[in-house]
Amino acid sequence: MRKFRLPDETGIFLVLLVVLVVLSILSPSFGTVHNGLTLLLNGAVIAFLALGQTFVLLTGGIDLSTGANVAMTGVLAAVLMQHLPWPVASLLAVGAGLVLGVINGLIIHYVKVPPFIVTFSTQGVATAVPLIITGANSISVRQAGFSWIGQGRVAGVPLPVIMLLVAAVAAGWFLTRTRLGVHVYASGGNKSAARLAGVDIRVVTILAYAVSGVCGGIAGLIATSRLMVGFPATGLGNELFFSIAAAVVGGVSLFGGIGTVAGAMIGAVLIASVSNGMNVLNVSSYWQSLVIGLIILLGVSFDTYRRGLSGKSLLSALTSTSRKEPQKEKEPTAV
Repeated sequence: MRKFRLPDETGIFLVLLVVLVVLSILSPSFGTVHNGLTLLLNGAVIAFLALGQTFVLLTGGIDLSTGANVAMTGVLAAVLMQHLPWPVASLLAVGAGLVLGVINGLIIHYVKVPPFIVTFSTQGVATAVPLIITGANSISVRQAGFSWIGQGRVAGVPLPVIMLLVAAVAAGWFLTRTRLGVHVYASGGNKSAARLAGVDIRVVTILAYAVSGVCGGIAGLIATSRLMVGFPATGLGNELFFSIAAAVVGGVSLFGGIGTVAGAMIGAVLIASVSNGMNVLNVSSYWQSLVIGLIILLGVSFDTYRRGLSGKSLLSALTSTSRKEPQKEKEPTAV
C-alpha cells in the first residue's frame, strides 16, 4: 500500500493558520473580508519579489537589487508616460527590470563575482537612477488608465492578487514540469555535478536573475500604480528584507536546490499577515523589523540544521559502506 506523504509546505501553512487565528482573536477587525483583501493587496509587491527571489535562491545565489528595482522601474514608468501610452511605458519599464536582472546574471557567471557583491553593487546603481532622473523629486502619473494595474478589481478581487496567482502557478509549473526548471534545482544542489550532467549553468544563472528582474519590475508597476506617483524611494524600505524572509520562511534554502514556489507564496502571506496584524494592533513599526528579523533567523537556523542532519546521515551511510570489507572470493576446490 502506498504511503500518504504530506506536502513539504504543510508545516509553514499550519504556522500561517495559527498566526491568522491568533491575530483574529486579538483584533476582530483583522479577520474581516475587507482587511483580508487589503492584506493580500499590500502583500502582492512582497510576494512578487519573493517569487523572483525564489528562482535566484534555488540556484544558490541571492538578489539584493530587488527593492531598488521597484524604485527604478516605477520612476521609469512615470517618466515614460509623459511621452508614451501607459501600456507601452509599462512594458518598457518592466524591460528595464529584465535588463538589470540579465546584467546581474552575466556578471555573476562570466566574471565570477559572488552574487552578494554583484547585486549589492547593482542595488546602488538602481537606487541612483531614479534619483538622477527626477532630481530626487516625485513624478505624478497623469494617465488614469495606469491605475488599473494596482487598483483594478476583477469580481471583487484586486488585480495584483490575480496577477500574482497567475505568475505563481506558471512559475511552479515551469520549475517542476520543464527540463530547464529541473536544471534550476540541479544547479543549486551541486553546480559541479550539474555541469557534468550536461546542465548549462550559464543559461540557468541568467534565467534566474532575469526572472527576478521581471518580478521586481512588475512589483514596481503595482506600487507606482497604487500611488499614481513615481517616487524614487519606493521599494527601498523593508521590501528586500521581507522578500528574502518570505522565501526562506517558506522553505526555500539559502544554500540552493531546495524549496517550492508554493512555500514561498505561503511565506509571503505569513510575512504580510504579521506586518498587517501588527499595524492593526497599533504596534510600532520598529517592532515589525525585529519580529521579521527573528523569523528570518529561525528560518535560516532550521534550514542549516536540516541540511546538517541530511549531510550527517549521508556521511554515516558513506562511512558504513566504506567500512564493509569486500567479500573474499572463494578458492576453487581441488578435484
